[in-house]
Amino acid sequence: MRLGRILARLSPDDPEVHGLLALMEIQSSRLVARNGPDGVPLTLETQNRAHWDQLLIRRGLAALERVRALGGEDGPYALQAALAACHARARRFEDTDWRMIAGLYDRLLEVLPSPVVALNRAVAHAMAHGPERGLELLDALGNEPTLKGYAPLAAARGDFLLRAGRRAEAREAFEKAARLSRNGAEKAFLLRRTEACAPS
Repeated sequence: MRLGRILARLSPDDPEVHGLLALMEIQSSRLVARNGPDGVPLTLETQNRAHWDQLLIRRGLAALERVRALGGEDGPYALQAALAACHARARRFEDTDWRMIAGLYDRLLEVLPSPVVALNRAVAHAMAHGPERGLELLDALGNEPTLKGYAPLAAARGDFLLRAGRRAEAREAFEKAARLSRNGAEKAFLLRRTEACAPS
């Protein structure tokens, strides 16, 4: 971030420089809230937002305003920063503007086409338009070679299935994601998610 601030001073009229700085500032604001005391990752839904660094958020939003003033809202870094800003502005998870996030991911996929962006777009659309829409978008990624063996893909499927009330299928998806994960903390998180799949 220090180097990003220096670069922004050296290139004050480059919107992508400010977009990158905004992205770093806002993403860094959540660092201390990302994991629980046991080191297991916490979702945005379960993070304590009181622990988010408001100074970094304000700096990031200011950098994003500079991007807008320069007319660079459609740059890849600027769009990613705008996505992070949507979460930063929501005081509670329930206040998240998922429709705006879905629209931003639509734009990001156009300027930065990649399977991972497409996966994140599916998550946004599932939150904005329902889990069945998310599952449709995941199915379209089913033959993407770079996502084969990618734990977050199976984890996203598990989340959508759970939200759709398809608990047995969700459990299978979370178990698959845990098998694919090479990170101990992430694996523990995914195995915990299987517990939420017990019949209600």
